[in-house]
Amino acid sequence: MEVILKEDVNNLGQRGDVVKVADGYGRNFLLPKKLAMEATAANKVVIEQMKQAAVRHFAREKSEAESLVTQLNQVELVFERKVGENDHLFGSVTSAEIAQQLEQKGFTIDRRKLQLEEPLRQLGEFHVPVKLHREVTAHVKVTVKAEEAEA
Repeated sequence: MEVILKEDVNNLGQRGDVVKVADGYGRNFLLPKKLAMEATAANKVVIEQMKQAAVRHFAREKSEAESLVTQLNQVELVFERKVGENDHLFGSVTSAEIAQQLEQKGFTIDRRKLQLEEPLRQLGEFHVPVKLHREVTAHVKVTVKAEEAEA
């Protein structure tokens, strides 16, 4: 079955691509979720118009992301955590906490855009990549330091 992708689908293609997929995958997954439409002659004409609009949309998103990169690269986040012996950290700093602190600073970033393989479990300074766009990545400086002990 040939389908035209309406959205980017991982391991399959980008928006506007005409791809050949198994009948069941197309009929039971792509079409009901409105990720694709059947590749007919009429739909191919419509998809050309959608591609042109997508190119303009892609360029606008990229320019917005590039302007946000300069602001995000200057952001420094500081997290204070309790530590035990040998500077062993109790708990960790997760992408959700980083996203929440970014939101407090005025940046609305989805936590899934933070490219943090695993939570930060050590004291120190880290540069966390933020994938704002397919081609644009910013880096946020995250510092994890020991919480001051109460006297």
